Amino acid sequence: MSPESKKLFNIIILGVAFMFMFTAFQTCGNVAHGYYLWSVLCFKFDYTVSGCHCRTSTLYVCQWFILQPFPWSFYTASVFIGIAAAVLWTAQGNCLTINSDEHTIGRNSGIFWALLQSSLFFGNLYIYFAWQGKTQISESDRRTVFIALTVISLVGTVLFFLIRKPDSENVLGEDESSDDQDMEVNESAQNNLTKAVDAFKKSFKLCVTKEMLLLSITTAYTGLELTFFSGVYGTCIGAINKFGAEEKSLIGLSGIFIGIGEILGGSLFGLLSKNNRFGRNPVVLLGILVHFIAFYLIFLNMPGDAPIAPVKGTDSSAYIKSSKEVAILCSFLLGLGDSCFNTQLLSILGFLYSEDSAPAFAIFKFVQSICAAVAFFYSNYLLLHWQLLVMVIFGFFGTISFFTVEWEAAAFVARGSDYRSI
Repeated sequence: MSPESKKLFNIIILGVAFMFMFTAFQTCGNVAHGYYLWSVLCFKFDYTVSGCHCRTSTLYVCQWFILQPFPWSFYTASVFIGIAAAVLWTAQGNCLTINSDEHTIGRNSGIFWALLQSSLFFGNLYIYFAWQGKTQISESDRRTVFIALTVISLVGTVLFFLIRKPDSENVLGEDESSDDQDMEVNESAQNNLTKAVDAFKKSFKLCVTKEMLLLSITTAYTGLELTFFSGVYGTCIGAINKFGAEEKSLIGLSGIFIGIGEILGGSLFGLLSKNNRFGRNPVVLLGILVHFIAFYLIFLNMPGDAPIAPVKGTDSSAYIKSSKEVAILCSFLLGLGDSCFNTQLLSILGFLYSEDSAPAFAIFKFVQSICAAVAFFYSNYLLLHWQLLVMVIFGFFGTISFFTVEWEAAAFVARGSDYRSI
């Protein structure tokens, strides 16, 4: 197998493994309105990935993405998920970077994202048909779902064994000079504590750079909208009594169409990455426009008290007659817009911080997770229109900040670097 084929193979295996694991994880996100507690840990585990192979890091923790359908276990598992996600997502970014170069980082980001978000389709497809017509979900139904999801997550764990270490030449961020090789040897000779401290200091220094501060605004927006489409929006749909007996199964259908939007966006941007001469900005612009349209339709179609409605649901009226079709269309738009932002963030991080990607991806997940946790907290108290307003404000400024980083990156490369858009 050629070096390029091996790298592409690794990306596909990485995406398929994440697809299996997150079929369990993201389906749970739609079934239960949980809390993510991984935020701070993402900031500390960039050393773990720097110090060992990304496959090992991923294997070590992915088994913790298993939940049981009991209230106490959701909160306990949230802590374990936090520990696991810290290593898992940092390892993912590192694996994506070392298996890409400046020509393939955009394509590989799109392939990975499309495969990952396929998880939304398969898990929620089962939920839609299994729970169709049910107004109350029994413990037996929940247990069956969670047993199936646990088995699926274990399949994803096994797939990580198939990831191979890429050849050292032509890997994004690797210098072929003997000096760099000597530095790697010296670094491996350092004790673990010193490497951990150095990596932690490097993360803090990277945090205050202009590019990372600007990208953090965009990342913050992805955390807010992640919480909205993965937990809040499904809750809103399930709370509208006017949808009748289908309100519970519509949660699964909503997840399916979010997944379709994610898959379509990841596939499209991956295929078009080599032919796009305008960089990442048009994709991000498309993403924010799609999200603004979705937010406006949700504002009109959903009652304001839907996110905080009691268990029995809400009979409140929206500005227009609540429509199932509009609700599902908004699910698709939310997924499509999310793929626009995340594929381009993965791409630009892999390009700008190719020489040492682990700290950059750790900060990316740290900021995203902090904002996701904050959004989960306020979603229990704020009416729907206030939650939408928060996302509109962060989305606007996040888009402007991404544009700024992309323009400066293009200008920097134009002065002497071999830059490839997307």
